[in-house]
Amino acid sequence: MPQRPARKPERPFFSSGPCAKRPGWSLSALDHALLGRSHRAPEGRARLREVIDLSHRLLGLPKDWRVGIVPASDTGAVEMILWALAGERGVDVLSFESFSGLWAQDLRDVLRLEDVRVLDAPYGELPDLTKIDWSRDVVLTWNGTTSGVRIPNGDFIPAERDGLAICDATSAAFAMDLPWNRLDVVTWSWQKVLGGEAAHGMVALSPHAVARLEQPSPRPLPKIFRLTNKKGLIEAIFQGDTINTPSMLCVEDALDGLRWAESLGGVAALQARSQANLEVVARWVEQADWVDFLAASPETRSSTAICLKIVAPWFQALSAEDQARGVKKIAGLVAAEGAGYDLASYRDAPPGLRIWGGATVEASDIEALLPWLDWAHDEAKKEFAA
Repeated sequence: MPQRPARKPERPFFSSGPCAKRPGWSLSALDHALLGRSHRAPEGRARLREVIDLSHRLLGLPKDWRVGIVPASDTGAVEMILWALAGERGVDVLSFESFSGLWAQDLRDVLRLEDVRVLDAPYGELPDLTKIDWSRDVVLTWNGTTSGVRIPNGDFIPAERDGLAICDATSAAFAMDLPWNRLDVVTWSWQKVLGGEAAHGMVALSPHAVARLEQPSPRPLPKIFRLTNKKGLIEAIFQGDTINTPSMLCVEDALDGLRWAESLGGVAALQARSQANLEVVARWVEQADWVDFLAASPETRSSTAICLKIVAPWFQALSAEDQARGVKKIAGLVAAEGAGYDLASYRDAPPGLRIWGGATVEASDIEALLPWLDWAHDEAKKEFAA
Protein backbone atom coordinates (compact mmCIF):
# COMPACT_ATOMS: atom_id res chain seq x y z
CA MET A 1 0.00 0.00 0.00
CA PRO A 2 1.60 3.31 -1.05
CA GLN A 3 2.64 5.53 1.84
CA ARG A 4 2.10 9.27 1.79
CA PRO A 5 5.21 10.56 -0.06
CA ALA A 6 7.56 13.02 1.57
CA ARG A 7 9.05 14.69 -1.50
CA LYS A 8 7.02 17.15 -3.57
CA PRO A 9 7.70 18.68 -6.98
CA GLU A 10 9.53 21.98 -6.75
CA ARG A 11 7.10 23.31 -9.36
CA PRO A 12 3.82 21.36 -9.11
CA PHE A 13 2.34 22.89 -12.27
CA PHE A 14 1.09 20.34 -14.79
CA SER A 15 -1.76 22.15 -16.53
CA SER A 16 -2.12 21.57 -20.27
CA GLY A 17 -2.90 25.24 -20.83
CA PRO A 18 -1.90 27.70 -19.66
CA CYS A 19 1.24 25.66 -19.08
CA ALA A 20 4.11 25.90 -16.64
CA LYS A 21 6.48 28.82 -17.05
CA ARG A 22 10.08 28.10 -17.97
CA PRO A 23 12.41 27.06 -15.13
CA GLY A 24 13.66 30.11 -13.26
CA TRP A 25 10.88 32.38 -14.52
CA SER A 26 9.74 35.28 -12.33
CA LEU A 27 7.83 38.49 -12.89
CA SER A 28 11.16 40.24 -13.33
CA ALA A 29 11.28 38.66 -16.79
CA LEU A 30 8.64 41.23 -17.75
CA ASP A 31 10.41 44.25 -16.30
CA HIS A 32 11.17 45.67 -19.74
CA ALA A 33 7.69 45.16 -21.22
CA LEU A 34 6.67 48.07 -23.42
CA LEU A 35 3.77 49.25 -21.26
CA GLY A 36 1.91 52.49 -21.85
CA ARG A 37 3.16 52.63 -25.44
CA SER A 38 1.41 51.86 -28.68
CA HIS A 39 2.06 48.49 -30.27
CA ARG A 40 2.24 50.44 -33.52
CA ALA A 41 5.11 52.61 -32.29
CA PRO A 42 8.49 51.61 -33.77
CA GLU A 43 9.50 49.96 -30.48
CA GLY A 44 6.23 48.02 -30.27
CA ARG A 45 6.48 46.79 -33.83
CA ALA A 46 10.07 45.77 -33.18
CA ARG A 47 9.05 43.54 -30.26
CA LEU A 48 6.27 41.91 -32.27
CA ARG A 49 8.59 41.44 -35.23
CA GLU A 50 11.15 39.81 -32.92
CA VAL A 51 8.52 37.26 -31.84
CA ILE A 52 7.85 36.50 -35.52
CA ASP A 53 11.49 36.27 -36.53
CA LEU A 54 12.58 34.19 -33.52
CA SER A 55 9.67 31.79 -34.04
CA HIS A 56 10.51 31.44 -37.73
CA ARG A 57 14.17 30.76 -37.01
CA LEU A 58 13.79 28.43 -34.03
CA LEU A 59 11.16 26.27 -35.72
CA GLY A 60 13.29 25.97 -38.85
CA LEU A 61 10.59 27.17 -41.22
CA PRO A 62 11.44 27.44 -44.92
CA LYS A 63 12.60 30.96 -45.82
CA ASP A 64 9.59 31.58 -48.06
CA TRP A 65 7.03 30.87 -45.32
CA ARG A 66 5.20 33.80 -43.75
CA VAL A 67 4.57 34.00 -39.99
CA GLY A 68 2.09 36.30 -38.27
CA ILE A 69 0.61 37.00 -34.85
CA VAL A 70 -3.19 36.74 -34.73
CA PRO A 71 -5.95 37.11 -32.10
CA ALA A 72 -7.58 34.55 -29.82
CA SER A 73 -4.86 31.99 -29.26
CA ASP A 74 -4.64 28.85 -31.40
CA THR A 75 -8.42 28.61 -31.63
CA GLY A 76 -8.54 32.03 -33.26
CA ALA A 77 -5.75 31.09 -35.64
CA VAL A 78 -7.49 27.88 -36.77
CA GLU A 79 -10.89 29.55 -37.11
CA MET A 80 -9.34 32.39 -39.14
CA ILE A 81 -7.81 29.92 -41.58
CA LEU A 82 -10.93 27.76 -41.92
CA TRP A 83 -13.14 30.78 -42.60
CA ALA A 84 -10.66 32.29 -45.05
CA LEU A 85 -9.71 29.14 -46.99
CA ALA A 86 -12.21 26.30 -46.64
CA GLY A 87 -14.71 25.75 -49.41
CA GLU A 88 -12.64 26.18 -52.55
CA ARG A 89 -12.62 22.37 -52.82
CA GLY A 90 -13.70 19.39 -50.73
CA VAL A 91 -12.26 18.99 -47.25
CA ASP A 92 -11.07 15.95 -45.33
CA VAL A 93 -10.78 16.56 -41.58
CA LEU A 94 -9.27 14.26 -38.97
CA SER A 95 -11.32 14.02 -35.77
CA PHE A 96 -9.95 12.05 -32.82
CA GLU A 97 -10.33 14.26 -29.75
CA SER A 98 -12.11 17.41 -28.57
CA PHE A 99 -10.48 20.15 -30.62
CA SER A 100 -10.09 18.19 -33.85
CA GLY A 101 -13.76 17.30 -33.41
CA LEU A 102 -14.54 20.99 -33.05
CA TRP A 103 -12.86 21.77 -36.39
CA ALA A 104 -14.95 19.05 -38.02
CA GLN A 105 -18.11 20.50 -36.47
CA ASP A 106 -17.24 24.01 -37.63
CA LEU A 107 -16.66 22.91 -41.21
CA ARG A 108 -19.79 20.80 -41.39
CA ASP A 109 -22.30 22.60 -39.15
CA VAL A 110 -21.16 26.23 -38.92
CA LEU A 111 -19.62 26.94 -42.30
CA ARG A 112 -21.98 24.32 -43.73
CA LEU A 113 -19.65 23.23 -46.48
CA GLU A 114 -21.27 20.85 -48.92
CA ASP A 115 -18.29 18.52 -49.29
CA VAL A 116 -16.77 17.60 -45.92
CA ARG A 117 -15.49 14.14 -45.06
CA VAL A 118 -14.83 13.50 -41.37
CA LEU A 119 -12.27 10.76 -40.75
CA ASP A 120 -12.78 9.96 -37.11
CA ALA A 121 -11.40 7.70 -34.41
CA PRO A 122 -12.19 7.23 -30.71
CA TYR A 123 -10.08 8.75 -27.97
CA GLY A 124 -6.75 6.92 -27.82
CA GLU A 125 -6.50 6.23 -31.55
CA LEU A 126 -5.75 7.99 -34.82
CA PRO A 127 -8.02 7.85 -37.88
CA ASP A 128 -6.86 5.73 -40.81
CA LEU A 129 -4.40 8.10 -42.46
CA THR A 130 -4.37 6.05 -45.66
CA LYS A 131 -7.95 7.11 -46.37
CA ILE A 132 -7.04 10.80 -46.76
CA ASP A 133 -7.64 12.20 -50.26
CA TRP A 134 -4.85 14.70 -50.91
CA SER A 135 -6.61 16.17 -53.92
CA ARG A 136 -8.80 17.83 -51.28
CA ASP A 137 -7.89 20.24 -48.50
CA VAL A 138 -6.96 18.37 -45.32
CA VAL A 139 -7.40 19.69 -41.78
CA LEU A 140 -5.39 17.78 -39.20
CA THR A 141 -4.43 18.20 -35.56
CA TRP A 142 -0.84 17.09 -35.05
CA ASN A 143 -1.14 16.40 -31.35
CA GLY A 144 -4.39 15.77 -29.51
CA THR A 145 -4.10 17.86 -26.37
CA THR A 146 -7.17 16.17 -24.86
CA SER A 147 -6.34 12.59 -25.92
CA GLY A 148 -2.56 12.36 -25.69
CA VAL A 149 -2.45 10.99 -29.24
CA ARG A 150 -0.03 12.44 -31.77
CA ILE A 151 0.74 11.91 -35.43
CA PRO A 152 4.10 10.10 -35.34
CA ASN A 153 5.61 11.54 -38.52
CA GLY A 154 4.78 13.19 -41.83
CA ASP A 155 5.48 10.25 -44.12
CA PHE A 156 1.78 9.87 -44.94
CA ILE A 157 1.64 13.36 -46.49
CA PRO A 158 2.65 13.39 -50.17
CA ALA A 159 5.27 15.93 -51.19
CA GLU A 160 3.08 16.92 -54.15
CA ARG A 161 -0.61 17.47 -53.46
CA ASP A 162 -3.42 19.50 -54.95
CA GLY A 163 -5.12 20.57 -51.74
CA LEU A 164 -3.77 22.38 -48.70
CA ALA A 165 -2.51 20.60 -45.58
CA ILE A 166 -3.82 22.72 -42.67
CA CYS A 167 -2.28 21.74 -39.34
CA ASP A 168 -3.34 22.68 -35.81
CA ALA A 169 -0.01 22.24 -34.00
CA THR A 170 -0.61 24.12 -30.80
CA SER A 171 0.66 21.42 -28.40
CA ALA A 172 3.20 20.10 -30.92
CA ALA A 173 5.07 23.21 -32.10
CA PHE A 174 8.51 23.43 -30.45
CA ALA A 175 8.19 19.92 -28.95
CA MET A 176 7.70 17.65 -31.98
CA ASP A 177 9.15 17.38 -35.47
CA LEU A 178 6.81 19.02 -37.96
CA PRO A 179 7.37 18.27 -41.68
CA TRP A 180 7.23 21.87 -42.89
CA ASN A 181 7.82 20.90 -46.50
CA ARG A 182 4.66 18.77 -46.39
CA LEU A 183 2.37 21.28 -44.68
CA ASP A 184 0.81 24.51 -45.92
CA VAL A 185 -0.72 26.18 -42.86
CA VAL A 186 0.42 25.63 -39.28
CA THR A 187 -1.08 27.27 -36.18
CA TRP A 188 -0.02 27.37 -32.54
CA SER A 189 -0.21 29.59 -29.44
CA TRP A 190 2.23 31.03 -26.93
CA GLN A 191 0.67 29.26 -23.96
CA LYS A 192 1.76 25.68 -24.65
CA VAL A 193 5.31 24.40 -25.08
CA LEU A 194 7.03 27.69 -24.20
CA GLY A 195 4.66 28.45 -21.31
CA GLY A 196 3.69 31.92 -22.54
CA GLU A 197 0.63 33.86 -21.54
CA ALA A 198 -2.58 33.18 -23.47
CA ALA A 199 -4.81 35.10 -25.90
CA HIS A 200 -2.44 35.30 -28.87
CA GLY A 201 -2.10 32.85 -31.74
CA MET A 202 0.47 32.27 -34.46
CA VAL A 203 -0.09 31.32 -38.06
CA ALA A 204 2.55 30.16 -40.54
CA LEU A 205 1.78 30.05 -44.28
CA SER A 206 3.51 28.34 -47.18
CA PRO A 207 3.61 30.02 -50.61
CA HIS A 208 0.86 27.60 -51.69
CA ALA A 209 -1.36 28.83 -48.85
CA VAL A 210 -0.60 32.48 -49.61
CA ALA A 211 -1.57 31.95 -53.25
CA ARG A 212 -4.92 30.47 -52.16
CA LEU A 213 -5.55 33.33 -49.72
CA GLU A 214 -5.01 35.85 -52.49
CA GLN A 215 -7.82 34.33 -54.53
CA PRO A 216 -11.36 35.69 -53.97
CA SER A 217 -12.64 34.68 -50.55
CA PRO A 218 -15.35 31.97 -50.51
CA ARG A 219 -17.34 34.09 -48.01
CA PRO A 220 -17.40 37.54 -46.39
CA LEU A 221 -14.98 37.76 -43.47
CA PRO A 222 -15.08 39.85 -40.30
CA LYS A 223 -12.08 42.11 -39.84
CA ILE A 224 -10.62 39.87 -37.16
CA PHE A 225 -10.24 37.06 -39.77
CA ARG A 226 -8.86 39.06 -42.69
CA LEU A 227 -5.34 38.31 -43.85
CA THR A 228 -5.84 39.85 -47.29
CA ASN A 229 -7.30 42.97 -48.89
CA LYS A 230 -7.84 44.13 -52.48
CA LYS A 231 -4.08 44.33 -52.96
CA GLY A 232 -3.43 40.75 -51.77
CA LEU A 233 -1.82 39.54 -48.57
CA ILE A 234 -1.79 42.19 -45.83
CA GLU A 235 1.98 42.30 -45.49
CA ALA A 236 1.91 44.38 -42.32
CA ILE A 237 0.49 41.46 -40.31
CA PHE A 238 3.63 39.50 -41.06
CA GLN A 239 5.86 42.39 -40.08
CA GLY A 240 4.44 42.84 -36.58
CA ASP A 241 1.43 45.06 -37.24
CA THR A 242 -1.27 42.96 -35.59
CA ILE A 243 -4.95 42.95 -36.56
CA ASN A 244 -6.02 44.03 -33.07
CA THR A 245 -4.26 45.41 -30.01
CA PRO A 246 -1.99 42.81 -28.41
CA SER A 247 -0.95 42.70 -24.75
CA MET A 248 2.62 43.94 -24.63
CA LEU A 249 3.03 42.05 -21.34
CA CYS A 250 2.21 38.85 -23.21
CA VAL A 251 4.56 39.84 -26.02
CA GLU A 252 7.40 40.32 -23.53
CA ASP A 253 6.62 36.94 -22.00
CA ALA A 254 6.63 35.28 -25.42
CA LEU A 255 10.03 36.80 -26.13
CA ASP A 256 11.32 35.53 -22.79
CA GLY A 257 10.24 31.99 -23.68
CA LEU A 258 11.74 32.16 -27.15
CA ARG A 259 15.04 33.53 -25.86
CA TRP A 260 15.13 30.78 -23.23
CA ALA A 261 14.60 28.19 -25.95
CA GLU A 262 17.40 29.69 -27.99
CA SER A 263 19.73 29.67 -24.97
CA LEU A 264 19.15 25.91 -24.54
CA GLY A 265 20.09 25.17 -28.13
CA GLY A 266 16.75 25.55 -29.89
CA VAL A 267 13.97 23.15 -30.76
CA ALA A 268 16.11 20.01 -30.50
CA ALA A 269 16.76 20.78 -26.84
CA LEU A 270 13.07 21.46 -26.20
CA GLN A 271 12.11 18.18 -27.85
CA ALA A 272 14.65 16.31 -25.71
CA ARG A 273 13.23 17.82 -22.53
CA SER A 274 9.68 16.87 -23.47
CA GLN A 275 10.69 13.36 -24.52
CA ALA A 276 12.48 12.89 -21.19
CA ASN A 277 9.23 13.75 -19.41
CA LEU A 278 7.33 11.13 -21.40
CA GLU A 279 9.98 8.53 -20.60
CA VAL A 280 9.61 9.18 -16.87
CA VAL A 281 5.86 8.57 -17.11
CA ALA A 282 6.35 5.51 -19.33
CA ARG A 283 8.63 3.84 -16.78
CA TRP A 284 6.07 4.49 -14.06
CA VAL A 285 3.14 3.22 -16.11
CA GLU A 286 5.05 0.02 -16.87
CA GLN A 287 5.23 -0.87 -13.18
CA ALA A 288 1.88 0.56 -12.06
CA ASP A 289 -1.07 -1.83 -12.09
CA TRP A 290 -3.83 0.77 -12.00
CA VAL A 291 -3.04 3.15 -14.85
CA ASP A 292 -2.14 3.01 -18.54
CA PHE A 293 -1.70 5.38 -21.47
CA LEU A 294 -4.86 6.46 -23.24
CA ALA A 295 -2.97 6.33 -26.54
CA ALA A 296 -3.30 2.76 -27.78
CA SER A 297 -0.01 2.69 -29.74
CA PRO A 298 3.39 3.67 -28.28
CA GLU A 299 4.25 5.40 -31.57
CA THR A 300 1.36 7.83 -31.12
CA ARG A 301 1.92 8.75 -27.47
CA SER A 302 2.21 12.47 -26.94
CA SER A 303 5.21 13.81 -25.02
CA THR A 304 3.37 17.03 -24.15
CA ALA A 305 -0.25 16.17 -23.28
CA ILE A 306 0.35 12.86 -21.51
CA CYS A 307 -3.11 11.36 -21.07
CA LEU A 308 -3.73 8.34 -18.86
CA LYS A 309 -6.66 6.01 -18.27
CA ILE A 310 -7.42 4.27 -14.99
CA VAL A 311 -7.59 0.52 -15.58
CA ALA A 312 -7.97 -0.64 -11.97
CA PRO A 313 -10.91 -3.07 -11.65
CA TRP A 314 -12.52 -1.04 -8.86
CA PHE A 315 -12.57 2.03 -11.09
CA GLN A 316 -13.83 0.18 -14.14
CA ALA A 317 -16.74 -1.17 -12.08
CA LEU A 318 -17.98 2.37 -11.37
CA SER A 319 -20.67 4.20 -13.30
CA ALA A 320 -19.52 6.99 -15.63
CA GLU A 321 -20.65 9.55 -13.07
CA ASP A 322 -18.72 7.89 -10.27
CA GLN A 323 -15.66 7.52 -12.48
CA ALA A 324 -15.68 11.28 -12.98
CA ARG A 325 -15.98 11.72 -9.22
CA GLY A 326 -13.15 9.26 -8.68
CA VAL A 327 -10.83 11.20 -10.97
CA LYS A 328 -11.78 14.43 -9.24
CA LYS A 329 -10.98 12.80 -5.92
CA ILE A 330 -7.52 11.64 -7.03
CA ALA A 331 -6.62 14.98 -8.58
CA GLY A 332 -8.08 16.86 -5.61
CA LEU A 333 -6.06 14.89 -3.07
CA VAL A 334 -2.81 15.63 -4.89
CA ALA A 335 -3.70 19.30 -5.28
CA ALA A 336 -4.65 19.63 -1.61
CA GLU A 337 -1.16 18.44 -0.71
CA GLY A 338 0.42 20.99 -3.06
CA ALA A 339 2.02 18.14 -5.00
CA GLY A 340 0.43 18.74 -8.40
CA TYR A 341 -2.28 20.87 -9.95
CA ASP A 342 -4.72 20.50 -12.87
CA LEU A 343 -4.25 16.77 -13.34
CA ALA A 344 -7.78 15.68 -14.30
CA SER A 345 -8.51 14.83 -17.91
CA TYR A 346 -10.23 17.34 -20.19
CA ARG A 347 -13.97 17.62 -19.57
CA ASP A 348 -14.94 15.94 -22.88
CA ALA A 349 -12.31 13.19 -22.67
CA PRO A 350 -12.75 9.79 -20.99
CA PRO A 351 -12.30 10.06 -17.20
CA GLY A 352 -8.60 9.87 -16.43
CA LEU A 353 -5.50 11.92 -15.72
CA ARG A 354 -3.47 14.31 -17.82
CA ILE A 355 0.10 15.43 -17.10
CA TRP A 356 1.61 18.22 -19.16
CA GLY A 357 5.09 17.14 -20.24
CA GLY A 358 6.10 20.09 -22.39
CA ALA A 359 9.59 21.55 -22.40
CA THR A 360 9.04 23.94 -19.49
CA VAL A 361 8.35 21.04 -17.11
CA GLU A 362 11.31 19.43 -15.33
CA ALA A 363 11.54 15.62 -15.45
CA SER A 364 12.49 15.70 -11.74
CA ASP A 365 9.15 17.32 -10.93
CA ILE A 366 7.24 14.59 -12.76
CA GLU A 367 9.32 11.98 -10.91
CA ALA A 368 8.27 13.61 -7.65
CA LEU A 369 4.61 13.78 -8.73
CA LEU A 370 4.07 10.14 -9.63
CA PRO A 371 4.28 8.64 -6.09
CA TRP A 372 1.61 11.13 -5.07
CA LEU A 373 -0.66 9.75 -7.79
CA ASP A 374 -0.10 6.23 -6.48
CA TRP A 375 -0.97 7.41 -2.98
CA ALA A 376 -4.04 9.37 -4.10
CA HIS A 377 -5.29 6.40 -6.13
CA ASP A 378 -5.08 4.19 -3.06
CA GLU A 379 -6.93 6.76 -0.96
CA ALA A 380 -9.68 7.12 -3.56
CA LYS A 381 -10.04 3.34 -3.81
CA LYS A 382 -10.82 3.17 -0.08
CA GLU A 383 -13.80 5.47 -0.65
CA PHE A 384 -15.16 4.28 -3.98
CA ALA A 385 -14.51 0.55 -3.73
CA ALA A 386 -16.09 0.25 -0.29
